[in-house]
Amino acid sequence: MHSDNFEKVKRFYTLKVWNETRVRNAVKMGWITEEEFTEITGNDY
Repeated sequence: MHSDNFEKVKRFYTLKVWNETRVRNAVKMGWITEEEFTEITGNDY
């Protein structure tokens, strides 16, 4: 099960509305987990 904002963050990243830094900030804000960051970006948090 994913965080409530996972699909939103993933969509923004996929559409290039957000870059990797914005996704990293979503982790800091508690929107997604570090594991979800890796799932979305393909890079380690």
